[in-house]
Amino acid sequence: MNGIALNQLTASQARKLMAGGRLTARELVAASLSRIRDRDGDIRAWLAINQDALVEADRLDALPKDQHGRLHGLPIAVKDVFDTVGLPTTHNSPLYRGFHPAADAPAVELLRLEGAIIIGKTDTTEFAACGNDAATANPHDLSRTPGGSSAGSAAAVADFHVPLALATQTGGSTIRPASFCGIYGMKPSAGLVSREGVKLYSVSFDTVGWYGRSVEDLALMADVYGITEKLNEDRKSRDTLNIGVSFGPYRDKLEPESIAALEATATRLREGGHDVTFFDLPAKFEALDLYHRTILHREGAAAFRALARRFGSDLHKEFHHRVENRDNRTLSDWVTAIDRSAEAQMMFDEIASGFDAIIAPSAPGTAPPGRKPGDPLFNAMWTLLRVPCIHIPVSMANVAMPIGVTLTSMRYNDVALLASAAKIAPLLNT
Repeated sequence: MNGIALNQLTASQARKLMAGGRLTARELVAASLSRIRDRDGDIRAWLAINQDALVEADRLDALPKDQHGRLHGLPIAVKDVFDTVGLPTTHNSPLYRGFHPAADAPAVELLRLEGAIIIGKTDTTEFAACGNDAATANPHDLSRTPGGSSAGSAAAVADFHVPLALATQTGGSTIRPASFCGIYGMKPSAGLVSREGVKLYSVSFDTVGWYGRSVEDLALMADVYGITEKLNEDRKSRDTLNIGVSFGPYRDKLEPESIAALEATATRLREGGHDVTFFDLPAKFEALDLYHRTILHREGAAAFRALARRFGSDLHKEFHHRVENRDNRTLSDWVTAIDRSAEAQMMFDEIASGFDAIIAPSAPGTAPPGRKPGDPLFNAMWTLLRVPCIHIPVSMANVAMPIGVTLTSMRYNDVALLASAAKIAPLLNT
């Protein structure tokens, strides 16, 4: 396609080529597997590869067109915290080495039902929580982290192994790796996608997310997951967007690259004809990170208590930290965090209702050296507020590593936010 290698196609481009008979699933999957063979010795995105992927592609190629699903023939990566039939689900934990679930997680099953080919399982921070770090390198600089916990999924899309990948977010595990790796990512509003069959960390925060190479790719996945209903059916789409830009309550923690990316975003959007307003969030939002950690650690204690009891010191010490409540946060602290979070959710919805989108930093800065997941400070607040988040890369000539921004809106305003993102993205990648 205009000289683009098959493995570099967006999911939407590949889908259109296959629909027109100009590309087969076998050709696309073969290109994906070839890229993995060539690069994964350095990137280390994968924990397991589907040895039957080409057989599945041949089966799909033999189907009549009226039986093609929305993801027909597309190779997709799945973070190794989702249950998968035929592939191990290890959670990057020695305690689950070689574990094979009996059924797919519904989020995975929906992909297969739409004709996707699960290429394999990608590396993750242990249990998508803490403990062991993923071994995955950032494709833009192998000495740096791709971010976590969805490390392998983000790197696999960024390094052109696959056009789409499943991720999860409990703090910042979908959006921050998207920023570090320079790809598109989406964390939908809480509860819109089933978490059944996905390792539980926090009942309040765990969210299924995904990566792609364009806003159109993100919208394709949202459609598969039934995210099609508008929050406000009467609100008409406009060519000129009303956009709020905020550094958030932790501006002093931002590195110069993130500040520059946010300012460049505002400039480009204004030059593109959109209305842009800088504003400050309420001062009380500074406490949201503390509330997030309070709820997260108390719910994490419940999630990992049985593993701590069964495996003792074989379970990483950071999980025992949660189970034993070593932060000494009381039940009263927990209740306060829940109540104040609920108040903040309603307060933010009121603020966001005045904008088509709110734009904020996706990470403190570019990817740091090492393999640590990175600081979730600029993501956890949005996860706590249960709002949709879309990461868009921002091209910056004087910044060596990828950087981007987060688009967010009211809870369950996902469809409208995707529409706004489609108008915004071309202006940020000039």
